[in-house]
Amino acid sequence: MRRVYLDHNATTPLDPRVFEAMRPYMTGVFGNASSPHFYGRLAKQALEESREIIASGISSKPEEIVFTSGGTEADNLALRGIAYQKGKRKGHVITSSIEHHAVLRTCVALEKEGFSATYLPVDSQGRVDPDEVKKAIRRDTVLMSVMFANNETGVIQPVAEIGRIAREYGIPFHCDAVQAIGKRVMEVEELKIDLLALSSHKIYGPQGIGALYVRDGIGLSPMITGGHHERGLRAGTENIAAVVGFARAVKIAIDEIDIYRTMVESLRNKLESGLIKALDGVAIHGAQGERLPHTSCIGFASVEAESILLHLDLKGIAASSGSACTTGDPEPSHVLTAMGVPPELAKGSIRISFGRENTEEEADYTVNALSDAVRHLRSISSQWTTAKPL
Repeated sequence: MRRVYLDHNATTPLDPRVFEAMRPYMTGVFGNASSPHFYGRLAKQALEESREIIASGISSKPEEIVFTSGGTEADNLALRGIAYQKGKRKGHVITSSIEHHAVLRTCVALEKEGFSATYLPVDSQGRVDPDEVKKAIRRDTVLMSVMFANNETGVIQPVAEIGRIAREYGIPFHCDAVQAIGKRVMEVEELKIDLLALSSHKIYGPQGIGALYVRDGIGLSPMITGGHHERGLRAGTENIAAVVGFARAVKIAIDEIDIYRTMVESLRNKLESGLIKALDGVAIHGAQGERLPHTSCIGFASVEAESILLHLDLKGIAASSGSACTTGDPEPSHVLTAMGVPPELAKGSIRISFGRENTEEEADYTVNALSDAVRHLRSISSQWTTAKPL
């Protein structure tokens, strides 16, 4: 059976160039970067060179990069680290209603510990209004956290405006940029971002490694204590092979960003236009806003997303119904619900995210397979006979 992978927002395959960069650090260069001898110095050199590469990718200083196990830990370190140091369990956090669960569930956990949180609404295109951010500020607000781009719809948030508001009021601003790195050029100081979460496996790097940019002067309470690794903000021996792979992935993504964006946007547009021509009752969520070039969140009236995905899988096509972290959740997507998408349409929505290796022929194949699946499911659905096309 042919295989077509269209779930790059969940994870990406490891780039062979990344693997080759990692290889020496999985065999010969095995030292602990904290050791003072020759083996440790080799590892330390690779660690710091990688830190420089990743810092250059977001226009930060190398010493402002803290390595973590991934985006989830980076988000947790940012939110809890600021809250525990600034709020002393009495502070207020502002975030959006469409954040990744790494942020939302951390905010809920903080509320149980005595903090308070405001979950900002979004418009029908999934975008936060900066005016609503300003209105939500209180005297005890200790942190703002709004993602760069949504993992389900690809909709890009007004990060620069929010950053300016946060800087004006002297409130640290955290941004989850896990999906955006390598797809958008970002300069943290220009955007007024104080904390930025990144992850390797969304850009063809290894899984299990990420980073948190922490602007100079921003104090954090560490979540993992032990040694003095990572400026005392994240204890534990660094995974040098993964760090090197992460850095190589960032370098490739930044160097090839224009080629990548042009290619995947063409594939996404081909898919969406093909489906709209082939079917009634199709909605492209967030299509009127600015989106990441590779992501499409598509709703189909009168069908269930899980049934669509099963049919696609039988055709060898891998897609998803949203974040990989919420697979199996029977409730409609919290992102689409926040956007005002009716529950019946939200339950019939899938996410397709293209990557470097995809082709136009695969996009055409997916349009045909998806159209056939939806037609079949509607033919056995009594709801479709009475439904009105969108």
